[in-house]
Order: sequence, then structure tokens, then C-alpha cells
Amino acid sequence: MRVFKFGGASVNSTDRVKNVAEIIQGFSNEKMLIVVSAMGKTTNALEKVVEAFYDNKKEEALQLFHAIKASHENTLKYLVNIHWQAATAQLNNFFTEIEWLLHDKPVREFDYYYDQVVCVGELLSTAVVSAYLREAGIMNTWIDVRDIFRTDDNFRDANIDWEFTQNKVLTEVHALFAHTNIVITQGFIGSTDENESTTLGREGSDYSAAVFANMLDAESLTIWKDVEGVMNADPKQFPEATFISELNYDDVIEMAYYGAQIIHPKTIKPLQNKSIPFHVKCFVDKNLPGTVIHTKTLKGLPPLIVLKEKQVLIHLHSKDFSFVGEKPVAALYHLFHDIRVKPNLIQTGAVTIQVCLDDHAEKIEKLAIAASDLFEVQVEKNLTLLTIRHYNEEILQKMIAGKQTELRQQSPDTVQMLMRN
Repeated sequence: MRVFKFGGASVNSTDRVKNVAEIIQGFSNEKMLIVVSAMGKTTNALEKVVEAFYDNKKEEALQLFHAIKASHENTLKYLVNIHWQAATAQLNNFFTEIEWLLHDKPVREFDYYYDQVVCVGELLSTAVVSAYLREAGIMNTWIDVRDIFRTDDNFRDANIDWEFTQNKVLTEVHALFAHTNIVITQGFIGSTDENESTTLGREGSDYSAAVFANMLDAESLTIWKDVEGVMNADPKQFPEATFISELNYDDVIEMAYYGAQIIHPKTIKPLQNKSIPFHVKCFVDKNLPGTVIHTKTLKGLPPLIVLKEKQVLIHLHSKDFSFVGEKPVAALYHLFHDIRVKPNLIQTGAVTIQVCLDDHAEKIEKLAIAASDLFEVQVEKNLTLLTIRHYNEEILQKMIAGKQTELRQQSPDTVQMLMRN
């Protein structure tokens, strides 16, 4: 059995949905579980819906959601004829689920509503893809992953209940393959024991696919992207980025942790635990070899560059010039846990701590207010975090030319610099 994951770019038009079908047809005699992300920029569009709703702009939220509805209805119209009525009914059920929520007023935290709304992107895309595959004569079974993946209620970064989910995969998903070769499902989402939708973190579809690969003992996981394979930098930021034919798990984990969009940071562990081969391939040209990721040590890799924008630096200074030792640091980490933020960089001095985080305004404000009980607090915004693994001095100087450095950390393998333009 294989597990495939198709990202949003691979299904962002009718032609690309048809291309997905062509790729799948090349494996027609094999059993496959296929994870599909939301189409194109749907997740970004749904985020704007949530923001409008949470700001009590109900009509704006409904208008934004109407545009998303119309886009999916239009895509379905051009792809499906025979199964159009059933597919339309399925989409309408998802539309109604969101519209009911948008007619209410927010009474819970933003992250809760984020997950209830944004989860629909994957449900819509998989419904469309599944319907088109049937239209093209590729029989498949569609399932709602929220019935399979049980999570906690850590909204926007939920943790999977492995025991419950493993049992569901074995009893419900595995059993489907006795009747079908292809199962279509969603990445990125799950649900709590109270049937509240959750998400697993941005780009979490990769992780979902890896969890399925682990629990189904798949022979391989392949993630299909719009690039030749893994590049040494984001080609949208660096047109000169180069293709890498193979990487080891350590480099991929480090790149993902520092903010590279290639793979979700949690993806590797479920695969590594069962030595499942992992491929990143190009859906534009399925014949390209792609990148293989494994455990072997590699030499001569090019610098791996990650540029993460919209960063915040919080300066913390002890109020009475006492050392920032174990107690205040422990208290700070408790705040990170309670507010659900993850530092990208921490640097400590005798009486100071500097913390770099993603700029989630609501959480940054909460953290700054809570930390002010322990420290003098200053917040610095509009920064960029540069990470270079396997760096050399030439590439480093090129990347920081004309920039003001706010913070720098360096090891023999990796350099990180927080910069202001």
C-alpha cells in the first residue's frame, strides 16, 4: 500500500485535478490512501472569513465565504456531470455547516473558530477530487478524517491521540481496502471527543499523510508538489534555488523546524519510526525522479536557506537586576505553554532574555502582558529570521548585506540571524 499526498497547488484548477487523476491511474492496480489539501489559496481565504467573523463583521464574513462557495461550485461544474447531483449535495452540507456558525456571535477564543471554519477547505477539495475520479472511472471511497483522527482541544496545533486513532485506522480505514483500491481523505484536520473540528498546524497535511503511512504500514509516502523536489531554498523567494536529489531526516527536520514550507516539522518521526521511504515528487512532471529522504549521512550539501518574515522580538529584563536564572526561565516556559506559542529563537544573558516568535498579534499581546509581572517588557516587530544550515561565509554575507542584525546565534552547522531591513 502507498500513501500519496497532493498539496493545494496540485488541485488549484480543473486541469490540475485532471492531472492528479492521471498520476493515480499510473498506479491503478495498487492500493492507495490519498490525502488532499485545500485547493490553491482556499486556506488563506478561509482565514479572512474567520478574522471578519471574529471582528463581528458577519456580512463581510458571509460575503467572503460566498466567494469560496462559488469557486468550488464552478470547479465542480466543469469537472463532473454524471455524479454532479450527489457531489453538489455533499458540498452543500459543508457550506451549511460553516454558514450556521457564521450567523452566530463569537463567544470563544479565536483559535477555536479558526479550526471550525478553516477545516472545510480540505473537506471541499477532497469531495471535488473524489467525484471527479469517479467521473473518470477511478473508483474510490471518500472518508471524513474527523471520524478517524482523534485529537485534544489544542486548537490550531492539535495533538493526535495515537491509541484511539490507530484503532480507528485499523478497524475502519484498513477494512475499506477489502472493497476498494483507493481511499480519499483530508490532511491537516481532526476532531476532539466532543466532535469539534481541530487543525494540526499549518502545512499539517504532510503530517496527516505520515501518520496514515505509519498506521497502515505503507510501503512508502510520496508528497506531490509543484517543484522538481526539495530545493535548498524557497524558489518563490530565491529564483536561483537549486534542486537536492537526496536529504537525510535530520536536515529535513531542521529545515522544517526553522520555518521552511517544504514539509511539516512533525512529518518525519512517524516515517522514521517504521523506516518508511519518503519521496517528494513533482506533479507537473511525474517522470522526474524527485527527492528521496532517508537516514544516511550526506556530504557536500549546498547551504539550506530559510527566510521567515513577520517575526517579533520580545526583550525581557529583570525588574531588579537579579539574574534571570532557573525560576524566571521556567515561569516563562509555562507562559509559552499556557498561551500556546513556540519560540523560534531564545537568547539569555545575565539579566535579560530575548525571545523571537511569529507575529500572532493576539498571542503576542497576551504574552507581553503576562510576562510584565516578572520582567520589564519591550516588543519589537517587523523582523525577519534567516536560518542557513551548512552555511559558508560567502552566502552569509550575501544574505545579510544592507540588513541590521538584532540577534545572532551560530553553531558549526547552522547560523540564525534576526534582521531588520
